[in-house]
Amino acid sequence: MKTTVRELYKRMIDFDQKEVIIEGWLRNHRAQKSFGFMNINDGTFFETLQVVYEETKVNNYKALQKIGIGASVRVQGRVELTPNMKQPFEIKATAIELVGDSPEDYPLQPKRHSREFLREIAHLRPRTNLFSAVFRVRSLLNHAFHSFFQERDFVHVASPIITASDAEGAGELFKVTTLDLNDLPKTDDKTIDYKKDFFGKASYLTVSGQLQAEVFAQAFKNVYTFGPTFRAEKSNTTTHLSEFWMLEPEIAFADLEVNMDLAEAMTKYVIAYVIDRAPEEMQFFDRFVEKGLLSKLQNVVDKKFQRITHKEAITLLKEANQVFENEPKYDSDLATEHEKFLVKHFNSPVFVKDWPKHIKAFYMRLNDDQETVAAMDLLVPGAGELIGGSQREERIDLLRKRMQEMHVDEDELWWYLELRKYGSTPHSGYGIGFERMLMYLTGVENIRDVIPFPRTPKHCDF
Repeated sequence: MKTTVRELYKRMIDFDQKEVIIEGWLRNHRAQKSFGFMNINDGTFFETLQVVYEETKVNNYKALQKIGIGASVRVQGRVELTPNMKQPFEIKATAIELVGDSPEDYPLQPKRHSREFLREIAHLRPRTNLFSAVFRVRSLLNHAFHSFFQERDFVHVASPIITASDAEGAGELFKVTTLDLNDLPKTDDKTIDYKKDFFGKASYLTVSGQLQAEVFAQAFKNVYTFGPTFRAEKSNTTTHLSEFWMLEPEIAFADLEVNMDLAEAMTKYVIAYVIDRAPEEMQFFDRFVEKGLLSKLQNVVDKKFQRITHKEAITLLKEANQVFENEPKYDSDLATEHEKFLVKHFNSPVFVKDWPKHIKAFYMRLNDDQETVAAMDLLVPGAGELIGGSQREERIDLLRKRMQEMHVDEDELWWYLELRKYGSTPHSGYGIGFERMLMYLTGVENIRDVIPFPRTPKHCDF
């Protein structure tokens, strides 16, 4: 019977002394004089499967001894439990077929490879222990987010990848065009004539699906969008990508407090979901990537998240018996060192809310003090900011004023303003970078190592 390594590990008692067929790739191979050991991974489970083959039991023993690491094979044999050995069971082979050979220059030999080297062979790195674990957890985290929102009757919205608006107003956009770059059409004032482009206007890759999610929240009440987003930011750091995935829920009839309630529940849910469904991978991360990872994550699941205002956070930092490299200021953003201090001080995740309006986006709701907006950032131990969100400005006159102050084109976002004209509601939402969350879950410190094919300045390989 054909089966998988996952199935064997989950139901090894049921398979004892049964004849099975396994297909996979060699992770290790030790050939002796009259017997040999193959460690096979078939991609369905984190652990490998040990196959024992003997000269007297297989008819192509000499050929089998020459099979190289990385080769694909089909193994037929009997399952035998080995409770006193390192592995809980093994397969005694009766037949082994070479499906696809792998020569001696296969880059992934049984030794430790640097992550920098593995990025250069991104087409092969999923076959290593680290990236096998990372990308399996990535798949589970994806499902966890969908499960959380679907269980709460949220509607998933497919926001567009190509857009004509800059949701964040930062201007770090990738332009989309079919114009001939060697012969660009110009207007009378010598600017590019986008009327002759494919969409008849300047178009870009999206930086956020939030504005479109707000449209659907005013019809379905609770929605979320989840997909790739793009930033043409020339930043080569361990936490920045030019292409990354973003999850953005939007909820109608909800203020900032409801928004924070949702973010806290979601964060706890997805962490617990992954820990429960990927115990082998999470133990691997805890042992080899970040010591104490599971304890850190469990603390997030168990603790109630603290909530303080930006003003209270700055006061706390100023009164701390500690010298900061960046001086805490009431009218400024928090530095990484400030975030680390706050989560350590409370020994739990912390929501910082009510931020100075001049450092936040145009769509955030103005508070009664006229100086701050109803925005929130979630800070977590070991990572700093994980989630950013706000209550949205539902008052059309105040939204228009903020757009004018921040030089946001009203004509381009006429439809966004009309949402405030026809049956407007208080509504809130937030965004969480999928790769940032994955880094936090796995302990992997470079964002390039939690996405299959990283896109960064000067790098667009594979």
